[in-house]
Amino acid sequence: MTFPQHALSPRVRHQLVAVVITVSALVSGCALNPFGAKSPASDETAADTSGVVQTVQKKKLFGLLPVYRPDVQQGNFVSKEMVSQLKVGMTPEQVRFVLGTPLVTDVFHGERWDYPFRMRLGDGQITTSHVSVFFRDGRVERFDGGDLPDERDYLKRLAAPKK
Repeated sequence: MTFPQHALSPRVRHQLVAVVITVSALVSGCALNPFGAKSPASDETAADTSGVVQTVQKKKLFGLLPVYRPDVQQGNFVSKEMVSQLKVGMTPEQVRFVLGTPLVTDVFHGERWDYPFRMRLGDGQITTSHVSVFFRDGRVERFDGGDLPDERDYLKRLAAPKK
C-alpha cells in the first residue's frame, strides 16, 4: 500500500506552520494582556473604606468583550462583632470559638495567630482585612485588626448585584 505525497510544497508548509504559531500565540496571550487594554497600574482605582482595602480592575478582551471572572474568597472573615467579643486574658480555645481556627500559625512565633481575609469579586473589586491575636503565657495579651466591616456590610458586598 502506498501513501500519496502531500500536495503542499515545503515553502507553503513552512508558511502554514508560521501562521499557526502566530495565531496560537495571539490567542493564548489574550487573557493576560488584552489588545487595547491599559496597563494594570492605570486602570485601577483604590478606595479605603473603614480599614478595608478595595481595588477595582476593569479588564476586557480586545477592549470590548467582558471576561468572566468568578468570585474568590480566601481566608477567615472576621467582623467587627467578632472582634468586639475578644477580651484580653481569653484562652486560645475561647479565641478559636469566637474567631475560628486561625489561617496562619507561625512556627517561629507560636504566640501569634493571624486571620487574613481576601475577597475578589468577579468585577475586580478586592476586599482585604487582617486580624492578629497575640498570646502570652496561654492568654490573650493584645489583638490588632484596625477598622473591620460589620457582618451586614460583608453580606452586602457578597450579594451585590453583578454589574
